[in-house]
Amino acid sequence: MSTLSDLLAGAGLEPGLTAQADLTGADPALPSSFRIGEAAQASIAALGLAVASLHAARGGAMQRVAVAMDDAAAEFHSERYLRIGDTPPADPWDAIAGAYGTADGGVVRLHTNFPHHRDGILKLLGCAYDRAAVTEALARRKAIAFETEATAAGLCVSAMRSFAEWDAHPQAQHLATTPLLTIERIGDASPRPLPAVANRPLEGFRVLDLTRVIAGPVAARGLAVHGAEVLHITGPHLPSIPTLVVDTGRGKRCATLDLRDAGDAARLDGLAAGADAFVQSYRAGALAAKGFSAEALAARHPGIVVGELCAYGWGGPWANKRGFDSLVQTSTGFNVAEAEAAGVAAPKVLPCQPLDHASGYLLALGVVAAWHRRAVEGGSWRVRVTLARTGLWLRSLGRIEGFGAVPHAPSLVAEEGPFGVVRHLPHSARMSLTPAVWSRPAEPLGASLPAWA
Repeated sequence: MSTLSDLLAGAGLEPGLTAQADLTGADPALPSSFRIGEAAQASIAALGLAVASLHAARGGAMQRVAVAMDDAAAEFHSERYLRIGDTPPADPWDAIAGAYGTADGGVVRLHTNFPHHRDGILKLLGCAYDRAAVTEALARRKAIAFETEATAAGLCVSAMRSFAEWDAHPQAQHLATTPLLTIERIGDASPRPLPAVANRPLEGFRVLDLTRVIAGPVAARGLAVHGAEVLHITGPHLPSIPTLVVDTGRGKRCATLDLRDAGDAARLDGLAAGADAFVQSYRAGALAAKGFSAEALAARHPGIVVGELCAYGWGGPWANKRGFDSLVQTSTGFNVAEAEAAGVAAPKVLPCQPLDHASGYLLALGVVAAWHRRAVEGGSWRVRVTLARTGLWLRSLGRIEGFGAVPHAPSLVAEEGPFGVVRHLPHSARMSLTPAVWSRPAEPLGASLPAWA
């Protein structure tokens, strides 16, 4: 229980809440030398206990939270279990995404799933959209030099490092001085009493979800499963990954606003006036340039909680460097360490994207914890989580003799909605009194109006 109690304490919640948790199972829950099952179980249980505590503070009875490790680990790659009809998810990876050798014996990983990232890489390399051409071009480059050049161009590239090499990097040294979960007061506001008890712990709380891909959408999905009203907002011009839209869209309404238009920006601000939380994962400065920094939101809407997520942190030489879970795994040592444990040539990826999923549940935990504080202390709050810092936490849980996990075949929930019949994993936190279920199926981006229900 120490991992769980540490997460609760880090969120400013009572570590004694672990007495209400029923945790079963043991690693390896997935074929890895890292304790991914423990990370999944602890982060999901911590969110469950936080919302159970909030429910009790609203006048409800305290309840127990049960999380089986194999179910939690499955939820850490929920997108792979998704079925639309009888069809498994399509391969989300672009044709040239992945790892390549370089002239100096190194490895770089490219993330090209979005067209503008792909086109930028091809322009930088001066080659055709063809894996063989990219392989040839990168064979003439040096790993760190190409990573540096791509980073300066705002592209998504990581050079592969060992843990020792990452630990010596100034960004790792900066992150080692930061907390796993940051919850800070960024403005004054009177205490906002919790609403009266409802059927579900987060019923009556409104969340604006301006996130994409996995980590941020998982955070908002985690709030939705406990009853929060979540309104997802994206730009009509922004690319998406269809499978992830369906997987992370459960429990949400999805609308579009184009913040390049002053009228749509004003509409978003009107929605923020009625929001309890504004969760975002866009590149640094993108929303701030439109007037939606955390500080600006707190000034206009006292009492709001702003959740923010990024790849490498907000300070240090890699502050605001773009990245995704797969890239962070590569640059921070996981691909080398996992390969060494398996006795294979690097790189070896982790069996899921645990930095994304853990960061998502930690961000949701921080938002709920900030709601607790707002009710007692008042104030506006900012919650921050960083994928690379989550990686340091995963490492801190220790290693195991992995790769011998027993395959898990969880039952799926079937529901019919705009995408047809969709089968997906149920949430792995089992609440003893309130249902942890999504109240609505996923819907296409832009299917709903940008308005609160």
